[in-house]
Parts: sequence; structure tokens; C-alpha cells
Amino acid sequence: MNRRSTVASVIALTASLALAGCSSDGLSGSPELKVSGAFMPQPVGADMAAGFLTVQNTGGGADKLTSVTSDISDDITIHESKDQKMQKVKAFDVPADGELDLERGGNHIMFMKLKQKPKQGEKVTVELRFEKSDPIKVELPVKEPTYNPEKH
Repeated sequence: MNRRSTVASVIALTASLALAGCSSDGLSGSPELKVSGAFMPQPVGADMAAGFLTVQNTGGGADKLTSVTSDISDDITIHESKDQKMQKVKAFDVPADGELDLERGGNHIMFMKLKQKPKQGEKVTVELRFEKSDPIKVELPVKEPTYNPEKH
């Protein structure tokens, strides 16, 4: 009897470990996010600015960028550009093993009613909020108004 109990316990343990490895909630199915290429062109004229960056996801699970906050404005939205028109969206997909590019002429962060206008050489701190992942704080270096980095 004792030996049967031990064998049954080993089989049950092995089965539970095998099932845990297949779980979609395991680490392999989680997003793993990092941000690169962040910048804000120095605003000219109006009390608004745009922000650009890339969110890289090296994890096996997708996520969504749902909002952005910053001390520089209480009115920050995320926009997509389609047919040369800008429109507010609720979220941007961050695909598993992929990236979300926020770039000039495309999707971007929009800062309205700036509390102060950042100048070239300064940095603007923002917090990116996601559907699944913890928020990420990012510093956007303020660049010249015409700055447009080359994609590699």
C-alpha cells in the first residue's frame, strides 16, 4: 500500500507540473515591455505637443497601451493617423514578440493644453499605462521642432 501511494503521488505531481508548463498564464505568455527611441519635438506656437517612442514586447503575450499621464498636461491622448487625418483611440496593441511604433506621420501621443512649453534639451517625464503590464515611466528628451530619427 505504501509503495502504491508513493507511485500515485509521483504520477500526480508529474502531471500537475506538466499542466503548469502548458498554462497560458505562465511567464512565456506574459508581455515583457521596454521602451526605446522616445522624444518630443519642441512645441512651436500652440500649447500642444506630440510624443513619439517605440514599445518593444519580447514576451509571448500581447498587451495594449491604454493611456499616458504626465505633469506637463492634464489632457493627454493617444492618436492614430489614417488617410492624413488624426483621430483619438482608446488603446494601441502591443503585439507579442513585436513592437508598437509611435512615430511622426503615424500613431503618436498628443499633449494638449500644456502647463509649460518644454524647450530643446529638457526632458518630459511620462507614464505609459497598459492593460496587463505595470506602468512604465519614460523620459522624452525635447528635440528641435523638425527632429525625425532614421529607422534602422
